[in-house]
Amino acid sequence: MKILLASSETVPYSKTGGLADMVGALAKFLARAGHEVGLVTPLYRGIRARFPDIQPFDWRLDLPLGAATVSGAVLTRQTEPGLTVYFIDHPGYFDRNGIYNDHSVDYPDNPERFIFFSKAVVHLARYLPWQPQVINVHDWPTALVPALVREERVSGRWPNAARVCLTIHNLAYQGNFPGTTFPLTNLPPSYLQPDGLEYYTYMNCLKGGIAYADLLTTVSPRYAREITTELYGCGLDGALRRRQGDLVGILNGVDYDEWKTVDNPYLAASYTAQDLAGKAANKAALQKEVGLPLAPNVPLFGAVSRLADQKGMDIQLGALEEMLAANLQFVLLGSGDREYERGYRKLAERHPGKCAVKIGFDTGLSHRIEAGCDFQLMPSRFEPCGLNQMYSLRYGAIPIVRLTGGLDDTVIDYTENQIQPDGIKFTEYSARALAKAMRKALALYADADLLTAFRQNGMARDFSWERTAQAYAQVYERMLAS
Repeated sequence: MKILLASSETVPYSKTGGLADMVGALAKFLARAGHEVGLVTPLYRGIRARFPDIQPFDWRLDLPLGAATVSGAVLTRQTEPGLTVYFIDHPGYFDRNGIYNDHSVDYPDNPERFIFFSKAVVHLARYLPWQPQVINVHDWPTALVPALVREERVSGRWPNAARVCLTIHNLAYQGNFPGTTFPLTNLPPSYLQPDGLEYYTYMNCLKGGIAYADLLTTVSPRYAREITTELYGCGLDGALRRRQGDLVGILNGVDYDEWKTVDNPYLAASYTAQDLAGKAANKAALQKEVGLPLAPNVPLFGAVSRLADQKGMDIQLGALEEMLAANLQFVLLGSGDREYERGYRKLAERHPGKCAVKIGFDTGLSHRIEAGCDFQLMPSRFEPCGLNQMYSLRYGAIPIVRLTGGLDDTVIDYTENQIQPDGIKFTEYSARALAKAMRKALALYADADLLTAFRQNGMARDFSWERTAQAYAQVYERMLAS
């Protein structure tokens, strides 16, 4: 098949979260499966300097944006056989400090920026010489593409238009903007109505994508069920129930080319499920790096996370206030809400020698935390898929997760399977429930044989991208057959 992916972020070029990991891996593994793949993403600040082999593409964009015409350029990079990355170059929109915001304040022209980007995606899909059959767009920044393609088809300008799949990574982020921004789309007014883009007088990009995409996917089977309910539907559960027959939950994969415990340049030592000695070496190296006492027999808990309500940062703070009185250590890497950043810094100040907090993002340190920790905390309020728990399993760091979304789909608690348990689950969203789960972890840590069994079970799990890419290819084939 000929497939064009579109995303506002993708590794290794740009990243704020798991969306970037997923899209970069999906593109790579679809190409390796023999498909012809293009990936469209904005040219953000610093990308060209970091990847000097990016080439100008003989292509100019002159796209309508309301009454104006906005110009841009396209650059390309061939990363491996069958995969071409197309960068949309518009310095005014994309040469900025952040992708969506600066110091947690959204850019006020985000509607304009991502309407332009969505139009660039459609323009490329229509005119690229290799003629993509399928467009897979990801989350709200590209969710206008289904409506734009539909209009091209029904107007007769593109009668054999590509089929469009929308992948929802996180329903909480919807691209909900004042209705006054709708004219920038140049779509007929009929698209801004309750069965389309309109949401209580606003223009809701994700709602429009749900309405007009040929098929919908999301990033775990349980999340696909959850988002059709009022509790998890973020106000769009009705729109999703109308499309329930077209909604497919596909569990994200892990790129084991990157997330590996052998010959990983980020780690102090290699190790395997059969030979765990290197994990102890990584624990010592991590303790030294983050300023914790070298204590091989003290259980080390970790968290690599956005500091946001969704990720359960409030109950994690509450549980740690109680549990740091016990004989354990904790290390956190993350950034986000300023109040949470302050809260975790103060936690570290109150518990020197037990708690280390690093605010920011550091790829290498994220690997070292997974490799060096005994347990990983993921107490999410909701979690579409989650990737860190799958990284933790591969690295022998036992995940402690709340029973929601992809966390439930990927972690096996002892109460569910006494032969192959690999993690600890809890249900109630509270600091008390998380603290109870952490006490279970301390009991597990005290049983060396059971601890080793949990680690080996987790490291044996296979969440490879070959399986996930095949599932997406089946969704694309279903669209083309309809």
